[in-house]
Amino acid sequence: MDMLRIPATLCCGGTAAPDLDEVEAENLVAMLKALADPVRLRLVHIIARDGELCACDLPALLDRSQPTISHHLKVLVEAGLLSRDKRGKWAWFQVRHDQMQRLSDSLDTGSAVQANS
Repeated sequence: MDMLRIPATLCCGGTAAPDLDEVEAENLVAMLKALADPVRLRLVHIIARDGELCACDLPALLDRSQPTISHHLKVLVEAGLLSRDKRGKWAWFQVRHDQMQRLSDSLDTGSAVQANS
């Protein structure tokens, strides 16, 4: 007898199968981990506020060294939260609004709360 097998029906029948699959959950976790650092969260906030920023301006804005800022920007780009555009010797960064919306949508519980009221 397999004790880990999930029953075919839920005991209370209260929910459908989850619409967040494991791969999507892992992608969202990568974004959340990237944002879980105060410097990275501030970087995203500043870049989103200004629309686009050059990497050369960010060390002074955050009172951090250029290598530190570069590391944090790399993490945010790899997590899919920022896009990077190389122009000459400088890199310009923009927030990927589609990814931020995806992250926001995954955490939106407003419709579930309203439905249960």
